[in-house]
Amino acid sequence: EKLLIATCIAACLLSLFDSLLPGSPRNKPQMSIPLSESLKSELQAVAARLATNGKGLLAADESTSTIGKRFEKAGLKNEEEERRAYRELYMTSPGIGQYISGVIMFKETLYQKTSAGKPFVECLREQGVEAGIKVDEGLQALATGLEGETWTKGLENLAAAAKEYKAAGATFAKWRAVLRVQPGGPSDAAVLRNAQELAEYAATCQAAGLVPVVEPEVLIDGDHDIVRFREVTERVVAEVVNQMWQKGVFLEGSLLKPQMVIPGTTCPSGKASPQEIAYHTVTAMRRVVPAAMPGIMFLSGGQTEEEATVNMNAINIAAKEMGRCPWSLSFSFGRALQHSALQLWAKDHAKAPEAKKLFLAVASVNSAACVGKYNTSDGPHPSAASVESLYEGNRGHY
Repeated sequence: EKLLIATCIAACLLSLFDSLLPGSPRNKPQMSIPLSESLKSELQAVAARLATNGKGLLAADESTSTIGKRFEKAGLKNEEEERRAYRELYMTSPGIGQYISGVIMFKETLYQKTSAGKPFVECLREQGVEAGIKVDEGLQALATGLEGETWTKGLENLAAAAKEYKAAGATFAKWRAVLRVQPGGPSDAAVLRNAQELAEYAATCQAAGLVPVVEPEVLIDGDHDIVRFREVTERVVAEVVNQMWQKGVFLEGSLLKPQMVIPGTTCPSGKASPQEIAYHTVTAMRRVVPAAMPGIMFLSGGQTEEEATVNMNAINIAAKEMGRCPWSLSFSFGRALQHSALQLWAKDHAKAPEAKKLFLAVASVNSAACVGKYNTSDGPHPSAASVESLYEGNRGHY
């Protein structure tokens, strides 16, 4: 009996040692089911359209609770019809396809229609705009991480949901993970868990025919400086890319949605210049993002509408000057595209046409910024009347 126990222990130890060897089958990537060549071609074509130079994404995927908070500040009721009418502003803006390549929607919005009965998805398709869907189901506390660290739920039913969204007209999806810059953090556990989930999400969506927008958001909350933020960004994005490779994600049919590299909101040295932000952002992306990915769509993360545009412009100028930047460097903005239009519409719904024009004006300057051609000498930013901060603390809540 003792000999049997000793033999079992030895076998377990040998198995463990074998799994740690670089060439061990146990240590090789856990690949997903291979995609067909026709599906790869479809995914690559959609990703390329989303990453078209001079166009970006409208992130109109706020959850019911999140849009409720913004409605409350604007003096609006958080009711389904109010939300539908508000979303209609963007879905029916004439000329949206000139500046916006895709719109990320919340599940409720994906199935909504205009007041005249036309599906939002159809409105977008007619203007050459791809319909996207937020598929994650929010954040949960990470028991093995540091205080406040999270993981994102939603993988359990994602395969079935992705097929449903594809049938409803969606061509791409988005999943948000959140990492925090803090003493000793983000922890290894948080970085790995969130990277694995993003990779699993990406592979699952591609199998269903949806291009995954991969969003590892590093929060700007904290007193860290811009160098510390860049180091965390590089570490997080590198692990996400590593996990995507291990999962067999088709990189040419995916997009990355990171935060721009900026100092923490309470950094003692204050805000960085657009040129500093651009340098550190481009440096980080060049170090960790493969050339195979067609586009990097930056989130605005609490910057004012004008700050987001100016920094987006500086990033593209820096990319041209620094070289070796093979991707489209664009935007996936929510508040930085919608805030001024929401304020105008909230005061008087009869001003919907004016709100649409304002939204398009903001979209147009961001379109120019995507190719480094936004020029402040051409006149004030369209949102100049609204310079309030769009920062929302604790965006990593669960």
